[in-house]
Amino acid sequence: MSSPENAAASPSYHHASVLLDGAVDALVHARDGIYLDGTFGRGGHSRAILERLDANGRLMAIDRDPDALAAADDIVDPRFMIERGEFARLGDIAAAHGVHGKLAGILLDIGVSSPQLDDPERGFSFLRDGPLDMRMDPSQGESAAQFLARAGEAEMAGVFKAYGEERYAKRLARAIIARRAEQPFTRTADLAAVVKAAHPAWEKHKHPATRVFQALRIQVNGELEQLDAALAAALEALAPGGHLVVISFHSLEDRRVKRFIRDHVRGDTHLPRGMPIRDDQLERRLEALGKARRAGADEVDDNPRARSAVLRAARKRS
Repeated sequence: MSSPENAAASPSYHHASVLLDGAVDALVHARDGIYLDGTFGRGGHSRAILERLDANGRLMAIDRDPDALAAADDIVDPRFMIERGEFARLGDIAAAHGVHGKLAGILLDIGVSSPQLDDPERGFSFLRDGPLDMRMDPSQGESAAQFLARAGEAEMAGVFKAYGEERYAKRLARAIIARRAEQPFTRTADLAAVVKAAHPAWEKHKHPATRVFQALRIQVNGELEQLDAALAAALEALAPGGHLVVISFHSLEDRRVKRFIRDHVRGDTHLPRGMPIRDDQLERRLEALGKARRAGADEVDDNPRARSAVLRAARKRS
């Protein structure tokens, strides 16, 4: 999966899995283990995981995108299965298959995939005109067009600021609301043009609609809430000694992942200051597996969308 938009579309909507070897190296520590790929995408990481497993190993995958589920049909392997759903539900899905608390590793590759960006019909891209949708599961929830049609200025600006870190959130929200009074937004190119015209200060090498589109995508898909829920569920679903590997693509995601791992490495940080407490009472449930990792220069050259990727990994304590 990935976030920045700077690769050209192709008819096949090619997807290159980011930090592939690093993620699988950090994840697979037992060839006969049961693993979960919580964000199947187009299966690049899943296929690499299967290559590392022996005949007794198993891999479960989850995705809510119907196109991703269709791509999974190409994997014909008795060790593999996929479920349709949100990765925040990984605990429930693991429990339904009798593997909750038994997983050797969980991989989460957060964000939007290259095929989703490159397919204009999905509505994620400001570079390619298409329906203003942005839902990872088009059958569920509110589309970006529906959100823009009903949100007030304060709510809209709040989304742009919180999820897009857009400096001119209020100004852009006012421009969108003024235009929708004349005609509702239904196409990505239309929205991008209005934002571009209203934006007073363009960042170098970045389209002025970048942050607004990111914010809308996160809002529509509940991405940060999904991530928080998935991290908490993963900690419970892992077996003692199991590995958690997360790849994120922007600071909003990475800060959450970093904080989650840090808090569970340190233990209970909410105890009153000065209270005497034994080390075994701190509930230190994770240990970090090295420092955060980023894509190397060669991978970024081959796949520019890897530039912003950050990989963090941790082991659940026994």
